[in-house]
Amino acid sequence: MDVYEAVTSRRAVRSFTDQSVPREVLERVLSTAAWAPSGSNLQSWNAYVLTGGPLAELKKRAGARLAAGDAWDEPEYEQYPPTLKSPYRERRSAFGEQRYGGLGISREDLEARQRAASANWDCFGAPAALFCYIDPDLDRPQWSDVGMFLQTVMLLLRAEGLHSCTQMAWAKFHRTVAEILSPPDELILFCGMSIGYEDTTVSHTRTGRAPLEETVTFIDA
Repeated sequence: MDVYEAVTSRRAVRSFTDQSVPREVLERVLSTAAWAPSGSNLQSWNAYVLTGGPLAELKKRAGARLAAGDAWDEPEYEQYPPTLKSPYRERRSAFGEQRYGGLGISREDLEARQRAASANWDCFGAPAALFCYIDPDLDRPQWSDVGMFLQTVMLLLRAEGLHSCTQMAWAKFHRTVAEILSPPDELILFCGMSIGYEDTTVSHTRTGRAPLEETVTFIDA
């Protein structure tokens, strides 16, 4: 698989089979992803990988919290600005319409939307999950480095025939994740990532992208 194919075939998969992901594949992906760009080579990512019993226990605890109607944990960072301006507001709204519309869920059916969202905390059935932490004392350029690391991981997973889904949703249950992982106190959970083989029996609607002229300006001599 060449780089272009990896980029264009990568998407947020939300339905996985239970086929296990070999440990050596995950090690190969993550050791290679360490070469992702990083300003002054700070390598600001701190990744944990869960499979097997530990992942099952995390899913069980998260599911219990959902069933009990527990409130989300206090946020450790703002996932979106309090007021999302144009054109980002419209793009987010369009995503919601595509995501839930593809499931046959109307905007008004909040209960059905919540049920669909709850699949996040089962990792959409994936047999492996990555949790990425960052030191909050680092600044925005280092958060950008984390994004480049995660993108590199996802592209390498595609090269291995795997799919993924990054999930800021896990930050809402960061205390539960910490119960399993025991990360250092100074780190905060940025996101999770479900990893596995796509369940191709489940149909999906792929979210589109803005046309090039909306996001790129060419300045010619």
